[in-house]
Amino acid sequence: MGNFDLSDLEQVLEESRESDKPKELGAVYDIPVQVSAVLGRATMQVSQLLKLGRGAVVELDRKVGEAIDIYVNNRLVARGEVIIVDEKLGVTMTEIIKSDKLN
Repeated sequence: MGNFDLSDLEQVLEESRESDKPKELGAVYDIPVQVSAVLGRATMQVSQLLKLGRGAVVELDRKVGEAIDIYVNNRLVARGEVIIVDEKLGVTMTEIIKSDKLN
């Protein structure tokens, strides 16, 4: 038998993992996910909530121009800015939130 080096095994395993990635991900490409863009949040008592009516203003915890949070399936994944696209609201992602669970 020839000499076997541990670094050779590590290289083979790494190449195997890299070649398997597209196959693994291909199975999940068509799964729908919910994307939400949160402008801000507010906390109030039920009595205050019941007093709200048409034209009432609810103050949020964000300032004008501050980045909004973007969630995928209730998990924070990015921050961004509100834009208008063909008369609809949209979001430009300005920061991707890295998660140890995603790596």
